[in-house]
Parts: sequence; C-alpha cells; structure tokens
Amino acid sequence: MIDLHYFPTPNAWKVSIALEELGLPYKIVSCNIARGEQFEPSFLVISPNNRMPAIVDHDPTDGGAPISVFESGAILHYLAEKTGRLMPEDPRLRVQAMEWMYWQMANQGPMCGQAGHFRNYAPEKIDYAIERYTREARRLYEVLNTRLANRRFLAEEFSMADILSWPWVQMREHHAQTLDDLPNLHRWFDELNARPAFQRGLEAGRDLAKGMEGGLDDEAKRNLFGAKR
Repeated sequence: MIDLHYFPTPNAWKVSIALEELGLPYKIVSCNIARGEQFEPSFLVISPNNRMPAIVDHDPTDGGAPISVFESGAILHYLAEKTGRLMPEDPRLRVQAMEWMYWQMANQGPMCGQAGHFRNYAPEKIDYAIERYTREARRLYEVLNTRLANRRFLAEEFSMADILSWPWVQMREHHAQTLDDLPNLHRWFDELNARPAFQRGLEAGRDLAKGMEGGLDDEAKRNLFGAKR
C-alpha cells in the first residue's frame, strides 16, 4: 500500500493518475494546503519543502522499511522504477522521456503556476507580471504543440512524461490559455483525457476541496502564498 499525501491540484493529480495507470493500491491522506497542514511537523518529515504531493511506500522493492518520496517528478520516477512501467526501455526513448519530465518540472509547472497566481490570486494586478508569465505559458504550450506534431506522445510511447504535463494543460483556463489553435496538443490532450485512469485520478480526493468553490479565504491565501512559519 502507498500513502498519497494529497490535495486536488495539478501536481497532485500527476501522482493519482500515475497510480491509477499502474494499478497500484494507494490510500489518500489529506494534506489540506489551504488550512496549513503542509506545515505540520509529521508531514515535514516526509516533505521538508512543505509542499505536497508526497508518498510513503510501505512495500518497497527491497522489502525494507517504508520509503518516502516528495516532489511529483521524483515520485513518478520512483513509481516507474518500482514497477518497470511507463518509462521506455529503449535508451534513446528513455532519454526523451527524462528530458520532457525535467522540462515539465522546470518550465511548464512553474511558469503556468505563476501565470495563474498573478492572474487570479495576487492582491494587486501587476500588468508586467501578468503579461510576462501569460506570454511564457503560451510559449510553452507552443513548444508542446510542436513536439507533438509528428508523434503521438512526448517520448514516442506513452510514459510518465505525458502524465506529468497533462494536468497543467487541464488547468489551461486558469492561466488564460486555449487549445483552439494548437491542434497537435489538442489531439494529445483529448486522447489522454479519454483514458479511464486519467479520469479516476482526476476525481481522486475531490471532496477534500469542498467549501472552496467560492474562492480562497484569507487563511487559505496566507497558507498558500508565502505564510511564514
């Protein structure tokens, strides 16, 4: 059994989708980042950066003590190695998958996250920040669209690279992006969206966000956007 410390966000969806695709048994452990649970000492033991998701694998392949992993990219890499799945065996394709996994962690997630923050949550509208991050998000969407022009998946075959990138495209309206003029990316998104495991992963733990439909209250904003502890 794997404990998934979780709150429904794009980074957490990566892990729930991967676990569903792999068919690994897991249990969701609430980490309500709007209420500051990411700062609890017990959580910091497994995720010292006070960010979720994180996992604890109670059945590691070496048969030893449980293994904890934080950072969504590291988690998906760990799960691929644990199962021998969702990473290409061919060394050249494996390199491609790793490249796009690191691309997602270093580019798509941070830039789209900043676009969403300055567009939707910043206490004052800063035109320069909104334009800069929205424009960079668009550039990254175009990078994906170009990559997918002559291949079905990011690394030729379906892999963890696709799982890492898809949830942020799922949130495209949040950072003012569209797929209408990006046909390759649109096709890729729709194909993955139709996979049952993606839908199960997207629905996992949805009830944890109940009460936030109307937006973030002041406590949530303090916890999410730079609270000092």
